[in-house]
This record gives sequence, C-alpha cells and structure tokens, in this order.
Amino acid sequence: ISPQQVWGRIRREEAHAGSSDLQHFMSELGWREFSYYLLFHWPTLPDKPFNEKFKAFPWRNAKRPLQKWQRGQTGFPIIDAGMRELWQTGYMHNRVRMVVASFLVKNQLLHWRHGEAWFWDCLVDADLASNSASWQWVAGCGADAAPYFRIFNPVLQSEKFDKQGNYIKQYCPELSGLSGKALHQPWLASAEELQAAGVELGRDYPEPILDLKISREESLSAYRSLKE
Repeated sequence: ISPQQVWGRIRREEAHAGSSDLQHFMSELGWREFSYYLLFHWPTLPDKPFNEKFKAFPWRNAKRPLQKWQRGQTGFPIIDAGMRELWQTGYMHNRVRMVVASFLVKNQLLHWRHGEAWFWDCLVDADLASNSASWQWVAGCGADAAPYFRIFNPVLQSEKFDKQGNYIKQYCPELSGLSGKALHQPWLASAEELQAAGVELGRDYPEPILDLKISREESLSAYRSLKE
C-alpha cells in the first residue's frame, strides 16, 4: 500500500472521524516517509551522524551504565518500566521510546548507536529508516533534529503520563507498594514509606545511576562544545 493511498483514504474518512487523531496519524505517516527519504539519499544514516559536526562529540564509553539501561535497572521507574516492557514484549509506546532514548543519549552521554542497535534487536516493529532517523533526532545530530537543550526529565514525564503509576507497577512490580511522588522517584521516599512498601533501595530496586540535574548540566556542556 503506497503512502498516497493511505493519505487519500484518510482524507475521505476525515469528516466521519475525530480530526485530531487523523491529523496525528498523518503526521506520523509523514515522519515515516521522511525517514525513508533520508535513508535513500543518505545510506550511511544507520552508522554516521547526518550532521557531521557530531563526529567530534565527546560520547562516553561505559559498558556497565549501558547494561543497566538495557536491563531496566537505572533506578528511574519510568525508564526501567519502558526497558523491561521492550525486553518482555518487543514493544514500547512512542512517548516512552523518546524518554528512554533521551536518557541514554543526553543524561548518560552514551552514543546513540548503542540505543539504535538495542531497539533494532528488541523491537518487533523495528524499521531501519525510522529507527536510525529517530535516534539521530533524539541525539540532535539528525535532519530536523531535536534542540540539544531538549532533555526529557523522566520524573516529570512519568508524573504527567503515568500519574497513577499503573504502567510503572506493571513492569516494576517491586515498586507496587509505593504511590504518589515516592513511586516516581523512590530515592526521595521516606524510610517509613519504603519500609511499608517492602522496598530497600539497592536490594529490591536499584539506586539511581545518576543525578538528573548534574547529568543535564554535563550534557548541555558537551553539546555546547560543538559550537566552540
């Protein structure tokens, strides 16, 4: 089925369905076709940054932090829930994909190709063009990339999109006894809250592998270095 056929059918049905949903679907269709365009004209997209300045980016080479991200053991519930869902089901909602990708690339400063390779191995809907273009978008080195200062805060994202914590509790059941802010950032929970939930950080659930504020500052500094 060509994108033109899909686009035409949606236009014909637009009057009978919710326009916002259809507009969103068409936007995603446009992104997919744009990714195919990029891969066709730049076949090195899966391996090399579209923006060549990023060849000099100071990526870190750290195996253990990468493994913790892959296994959903970062100490950040929304990140861990997403990565565990990916491993268990081969799927992850687009919102969570952006959050975990931003965490790997911008908070951990690990090369986007690590994330690209892991998603390629794990996703049942893996697509070479979309996967490559999306990871470069998050890293800031792709075409029409996200601004370098756009760094998703995993705590704010989980509080906004998983307010009751149902998603977190499904994939991080060891945190099921927590609620409210303690569920989204258990490292700030009181000793009483953790004890009541049967959670000991470092034993039942990992301590955070990084400080969000410090990692954000380090990331911004690294990105600014490309401008100098």
